[in-house]
Amino acid sequence: MRLSEAWLRQYVNPAVDTAGLVHQLTMAGLEVDGAEPAAADFSGVVVARIVEAAPHPEADRLQICRVEAGRGELLQIVCGAANARAGLVAPLATEGAVLPGPTAIKRSRLRGVESFGMLCSAKELGIDENASGLLELPPDAPVGADIRDYLQLDDRILEIDLTPNRADCLSVEGIAREVALINRLPFQGVEAGAAAVGSDRRLAVHLDAPEACPRYLGRVIAGIDAKAETPLWLKERLRRSGLRSLGPAVDVTNYVLLELGQPLHAFDLAKLSGEIHVRCGHEGESLKLLNGEEITLSPDVLVIADAEKALALAGIMGGEYSAVSEGTTDIFLECAFFSPALIMGKARRFGLATDSSHRFERGVDPALQTRAIERATALLLEIAGGRAGPITESVHSDLLPVRPPIRLREKRIEQLLGLALARDEIADILNRLGMNVAPDDQGWTVTPPSFRFDIALEADLIEEIGRVYGYDNIPRRRPAVASAMQPASETVLGLDRVKDMLADRGYQEVITYSFVSSELQRRIDPQLEPETLLNPISAELAVMRTSLWTGLLDTAQKNLSRQQERVRIFETGLKFVRRGGTLEQRNTLAGLVLGAVLDEQWGEKGRRADFFDVKGDVEAILGLTGRASVRFRSAAHHALHPGQTAEIVIGHVGAGWLGMLHPQFERELGFEQPVFLFELDVGALLQRDLPRFAPLSRFPHVRRDLALVVERAVPAADLLEAVAASGGTLVRDTVLFDVYQGAGVEAGKKSLALGVILQDAEDTLTDDRVDAVMARIVERLATDFGAKLRE
Repeated sequence: MRLSEAWLRQYVNPAVDTAGLVHQLTMAGLEVDGAEPAAADFSGVVVARIVEAAPHPEADRLQICRVEAGRGELLQIVCGAANARAGLVAPLATEGAVLPGPTAIKRSRLRGVESFGMLCSAKELGIDENASGLLELPPDAPVGADIRDYLQLDDRILEIDLTPNRADCLSVEGIAREVALINRLPFQGVEAGAAAVGSDRRLAVHLDAPEACPRYLGRVIAGIDAKAETPLWLKERLRRSGLRSLGPAVDVTNYVLLELGQPLHAFDLAKLSGEIHVRCGHEGESLKLLNGEEITLSPDVLVIADAEKALALAGIMGGEYSAVSEGTTDIFLECAFFSPALIMGKARRFGLATDSSHRFERGVDPALQTRAIERATALLLEIAGGRAGPITESVHSDLLPVRPPIRLREKRIEQLLGLALARDEIADILNRLGMNVAPDDQGWTVTPPSFRFDIALEADLIEEIGRVYGYDNIPRRRPAVASAMQPASETVLGLDRVKDMLADRGYQEVITYSFVSSELQRRIDPQLEPETLLNPISAELAVMRTSLWTGLLDTAQKNLSRQQERVRIFETGLKFVRRGGTLEQRNTLAGLVLGAVLDEQWGEKGRRADFFDVKGDVEAILGLTGRASVRFRSAAHHALHPGQTAEIVIGHVGAGWLGMLHPQFERELGFEQPVFLFELDVGALLQRDLPRFAPLSRFPHVRRDLALVVERAVPAADLLEAVAASGGTLVRDTVLFDVYQGAGVEAGKKSLALGVILQDAEDTLTDDRVDAVMARIVERLATDFGAKLRE
């Protein structure tokens, strides 16, 4: 919500500067995201009146103006604005003025005629984008006055990020009420007396759906001046709140919405047929909205209608047919209370988001409507004239929301806040909040005001007391809570330990969205149908991820676009996979590596990371589990390179994947170097085997090396498993220390050199026993894999 500080200070003006005001609001729970100037920086611009305007003798589009600027003499200004004319009051940048840019104004000569300054448009002053002509000021604007003072341009616009429960602060009055509360200042609210009634014209109103709209007010205002202009002060307040001027009738309703928080709407009376009905839409009924979109209504949508057709989408947007226009002279002004439960979600259904729906969805004060329509009537009569008819009100009082009384216990306040406040101070805070307070022996019975939809429980009242007392005034104390040590199983590996391991190896943790692009998701996991979001934030976040790789790849792309050539990142989080009719949420650890193995340095020659570098990182993680039954099995994955892909198997269950990104995806995603990925199921990863003590052997070990020739497709891991299985208890370890393909080795085959380490715990090994074990190993390898000893 955008809010003019100058407008706010007209209602309540605490003795604090802008920074102090921002701090107060933020600490009160109304977070201020920023405070920006209401206008660009400029100086030397005054209010001036054009006394004479004559055509330039040498240029058709220029005029020579004689301008009064409060200096006792007329200044000659050459101007090209189409609306420059005698009698017009406009801003004048005098000699020496500095306009936004910055642009210094000097005496100049235009087509042979001297000009002693420049008449300015709103765009040239940096207060609007409109550059169609000079900024027209009111005729009674004081000539010679500094334009910054006259328009209060030394103002700040506060950007307030309200939480959804604070609908009462969606107005200048609501924020002013909070500022008065914080600073212990009196606050009366916006004055809105009864407007003068000059006509007896009225339209009857019928509430056909009172549960959705229990209160509706309407008023006919006839004979307004169709050529009337919205005054500059009102236009400025709208502009600083992010709204543009659309004519007096619309501007007044927008102004009251900003000032009081009550949406209103004006219909062109000449376009209405018969009485007003607040009803549900008919099946298949259509309505063309103000934005030009035609929607199809249904019975669960509330509309404002006349005797023949729907006129507006209640609480959301008016219809195009009944909208006021430049020729409108008679209007029907409506003001209503709509049930938040009915309005909620309807705007989003039709792809709309309006200021009205934003407020009605969160709750508008049900006691505000009369004051709002009287305020809007008075403003419209002042600006555009006309004759107001009596207010027509239709209300079902029994259906209006009522704030029930809440029991507040004094002891409970101390328990939740950890702070003992005096009873008088508590009562004072509640009274300043607008509560109706009745004391009793244990505390108070408190009735919230009608505008506080967010207060329903005792805890809500205590939160308000803490908020107003000041969060920064509440002392810090450690809670006196009895705690018991919870058992921590040694068979469970902590996820934080895994994260520390990756951080030690140069990875950085990232957090990405669970929502991803459907196109990228399809490339990564085409065999899985992702869960589609009904209301995605954007097209790039349309489906739930079935792999964490989507977010990591997007992060890597963004890093590369910012010239970060070495990327090592990981993430832990949920992926969402539908199995049958159930959506499974699986906790997963995933990582991505691209670029150099090490940061650039003088001690090591630079090289890019490869499959085995990343495999080493994964093995280090798996090493934390102490499990011996971990294998890397050659497999195929749609997103990974066919020749550099491994399935990670723990026991006999697949627990993850490791590999290089498929070259096709690599090109499509714009990577110019290999990208390596891994993913592990956290549930399987965090199961740890306990280490068991084994006595050290007092006897020496023996090492025998084997040089074997096998088919190129035979995994070395299978050979190592076979050696361990056939060697029995004497084989303590097996090491693969050489792999060779080339001259001397038959095509399609490879040479593997294995070091077999044997040791007996109870005796010294003899050559005969070692030879027997080695023979058994060679025979097993020959039988199972066709391995031959290399000559």
